[in-house]
Amino acid sequence: MKREGATRTVEIGLGYGVSALYICQGLLANGRNGARHVVIDPHQETRFAGDGLRLLDEAGVGELAELHPDESQIVLPRLLSEGRRFDLAFVDGNHRFDGVFLDLVYLGRLVRPEGIVFLDDYQLPAVARAASFCTTNLGWKVEEISAPDDLHRWAVLRTPAAMLERPFDHFVDF
Repeated sequence: MKREGATRTVEIGLGYGVSALYICQGLLANGRNGARHVVIDPHQETRFAGDGLRLLDEAGVGELAELHPDESQIVLPRLLSEGRRFDLAFVDGNHRFDGVFLDLVYLGRLVRPEGIVFLDDYQLPAVARAASFCTTNLGWKVEEISAPDDLHRWAVLRTPAAMLERPFDHFVDF
């Protein structure tokens, strides 16, 4: 957060709010007005009983968060049509290939050029495979991967400086 100077962030999967808490603290540490953290979680009020939002409120950073209680494949296109842009994204929502793939494709358009996409649960084959599409076909770069661990890994991806110009039939197996 600090290294990137992020002031506009988006998170897919709020859950219990721990990652959002750290993201909001990073936004405050950057010391810029207008900081905003968009969180997307259709299960916040049901599966998580509002715990994530409550944690942010209790920590005094709730006003930075903007909850969208729908699935990411609905919210991300809406944010794109609204012209929203983000410096950094944290992805920890749907862990199925199609869900992660859609999240990453849309985030490639929503995250600023050379922005960061932090991908949680990279140890899961579906998550790693979706990231592989972006690095192989869209020019994203893997900046860092956490140490090998069967239970939990993460990866830091950087979006390209500009969307790649590709022929209409471009495809590289990933």
